[in-house]
Amino acid sequence: MNNTSCPRVSFVFTERFLPPVYILVFIVGLVANGWGLKSLLQNWKKLKIVNVFVLNLGLADILYLTTLPFLMVYYFMKSEWIFGEAFCKITRFSFNLNLYGSIGFLTCISVYRYLAIVHPLRVMGRITVTHSVTISVMVWLLVGAQSLPDVFYAKTFGNESKTCYESTSDMFVEDYLKYSLGWTLTGFCIPFLLTLGCYGQMAVVLWTMKRSDKVLKQKCLKLLFILILLFSICYIPYHVLKNLNLWSRVLTKRKMCHEWSNGVYIAHQISRGLVCLNSALNPLVYLHANEEGPAQLRQLLQRAHQMVNRLCLPNSGSVPVAQTEDEV
Repeated sequence: MNNTSCPRVSFVFTERFLPPVYILVFIVGLVANGWGLKSLLQNWKKLKIVNVFVLNLGLADILYLTTLPFLMVYYFMKSEWIFGEAFCKITRFSFNLNLYGSIGFLTCISVYRYLAIVHPLRVMGRITVTHSVTISVMVWLLVGAQSLPDVFYAKTFGNESKTCYESTSDMFVEDYLKYSLGWTLTGFCIPFLLTLGCYGQMAVVLWTMKRSDKVLKQKCLKLLFILILLFSICYIPYHVLKNLNLWSRVLTKRKMCHEWSNGVYIAHQISRGLVCLNSALNPLVYLHANEEGPAQLRQLLQRAHQMVNRLCLPNSGSVPVAQTEDEV
């Protein structure tokens, strides 16, 4: 449908939807990642290869969580960015580092699990903690190189009321779409297919082995479920709807209007809320990548339960008084 002018997209939904999501993710993510990093650092001397990737996963989450208060202020102020263009770019860059860093380190965990289960004789003793640290540095460098071009696109618009764009202004949206499609291929599609292939092969090996550890089976299946959850809820919808929304903006710029443009925009904003949930869901990986994680979590929950009982029942240690008929 071609028109000389296109109806404006309503941005009210974003200002109402994203702030509560950011508040929830900030609180849950900060507590969960703080606990996970603390448990890893307390056992630093026992740090294993896979835990190095988990540690970097937590650092990526913490980096992003520190920027959420500024985004909360931004949307509470009706999309008015008051922190300057430089910090707008830093905030968006931190989001990209978290997103693609998380995908990268989850892929590293998947590949390591694959090698340990499918090719144990080739891997045992050959891959060391030093190797995992080197790989982690390479992941950070690769993700940084992929995210760096995004910084050079215009991120703010306006003099008095500035907008901090997630992508860029309409002036550069066509070039940004091409960049985004390439970024999606290298930063998401390839790691996703690699992860899928690793766990598919692991599933086949574990179920065809006559003698296999039931605990190992359960652990791998739980980790596979967590990764499917992360990719299905957080990553796949975001990348599909992000590029579709950019394409919609390109069509609007060309005065080619479609009724589904506003719906795509709203769906993309929902996917933005879902993708930031990865910072709150990633700590689930701690529980299954770190052998001592479940035991530490049970101890933490028991302590919390005891504290709640002490606060709610201050006289629980006293001798109970028999109830009279009137009290009943």
